Amino acid sequence: MTLPTAAGCAAPDQAAPLPASLDLEKETVITGIVRSAEDEPVPGAYVRLLDSTGEFTAEVVTSTAGQFRFFAAPGSWTLRALSRHGNGDTAVTAGRGVNEVAVTVA
Repeated sequence: MTLPTAAGCAAPDQAAPLPASLDLEKETVITGIVRSAEDEPVPGAYVRLLDSTGEFTAEVVTSTAGQFRFFAAPGSWTLRALSRHGNGDTAVTAGRGVNEVAVTVA
């Protein structure tokens, strides 16, 4: 499967729709938006995916609309957002399919 990439970057476009060929009965997707304390989307934030022991697993940069997406295994994760607006952590227990998560930074 080829995922779309942002111009000049090897990371997948965080705002792109999920591929039609993705089998959500077999895959786990953690997706959402990073928002400021004023409830505004935060573009260009770094979002880290940490496993249940707090170990770094992956990192993406949010889209212009503050969107992010990870393909992960089912289980307990922490999302850590780092931005010019501040930082924020959110815990998520992800299952198969799409798991929507909001991360607020302050």
